[in-house]
Amino acid sequence: MNAHSFGSIKQVAYMVEDLEATLEHWSRFSGIGPWTIYKNVTMNGWVRGQDTTITMHVGLSYQDELQIEIIQPVSKTVSPYQRADGSIMVGMHHMAWMTETFDEDVAKAKARGMIHCFSASNAASKVAYFESPLEPGILFEFIQVNPVIQDAFDQGVIASRNWDGREHIAQVIDFSAF
Repeated sequence: MNAHSFGSIKQVAYMVEDLEATLEHWSRFSGIGPWTIYKNVTMNGWVRGQDTTITMHVGLSYQDELQIEIIQPVSKTVSPYQRADGSIMVGMHHMAWMTETFDEDVAKAKARGMIHCFSASNAASKVAYFESPLEPGILFEFIQVNPVIQDAFDQGVIASRNWDGREHIAQVIDFSAF
């Protein structure tokens, strides 16, 4: 691995207006699955200097060791997932690194001239998004990895390798039930 990089890209994320329809399509079209759907995920943080609480539905699956994340924002609060008029930014959104050295990598990104535009956290992890003036329209994310996040990632990779495409495509975890 290049000593100057942040490591392997572990996630590619897309924004959608209808998560379940998108996951059904991705499963049929690309053969990616099974999916884990996390409903009503809430993160507290800030976007471009403004405090916010974001609620979203997230679908996760894997292609080899790359996590595919599909995000449907459900809150109408300011977020990196919506335009100023509140409409969802549909399409490719960000790529991410999972890191055990979160604070150091965030500092390294800032030192390289990347613009820190979003930070958020919840009980599971914390994230930071960056923009590059030379790469408009794509965000770069750092995800703080811990044993729980790493285990979920590893289990998802195994499940996708073993998925035969015939069984139910999604497991749903709804955080509003907790």
